Amino acid sequence: MPPEGTPGPLPDPPPDLGRRTLPLRTVSSPWFRLHPRGRQAVFFGRTGLGRFDAPAGEFGTLYLAEDVPGAFVETFGQATGRRILALPDLARRRLARIEPPRAMRLVDLTGAGLARIGADARLFAGDHAIARRWALALHRHPRAPDGVLYPARHDPSRRAAALFDRVRGRFRVKDLGSLDDKRNLRLLAGLLDRYGFGLVA
Repeated sequence: MPPEGTPGPLPDPPPDLGRRTLPLRTVSSPWFRLHPRGRQAVFFGRTGLGRFDAPAGEFGTLYLAEDVPGAFVETFGQATGRRILALPDLARRRLARIEPPRAMRLVDLTGAGLARIGADARLFAGDHAIARRWALALHRHPRAPDGVLYPARHDPSRRAAALFDRVRGRFRVKDLGSLDDKRNLRLLAGLLDRYGFGLVA
């Protein structure tokens, strides 16, 4: 039992989740991702390490951000409290603009939809193991959503998406370079200022 006055962990998905109406939102706009240099921008991982990964690799998951600030803070804000980035950190990743092959139907966790499915903000900001069980339950829902739309953990004003690998087809990818490229220096300065990061060589 959690201490009195604390919410404790989010409960597992309710048994009747498959009969509930999912809060689906159709999204067709481009997305952004800071991916490791030398690897493809579009990668549906089955590592079981991401928040909305399948618990036992039942499906692959691709993580995207709605805009560049969201991609930046979700990549470099993982170490809470860390406020210094090194140029090699930036050079190891490439920024990509990604257009999925079709409009996607995402479970919208950014508003009232959370309560409708019996969840709360702990789903995107709490224990990963529980979130993975929710991801599997949502993936198995009869409406077969394409993924999950949720507030970015490190900046809830930005939105992120976890796409399930049922989104098949040709993704259109535009490489925007590393954030330390000369063409991106103004963009980088704005991101560092927005999130209060310092930069060292």
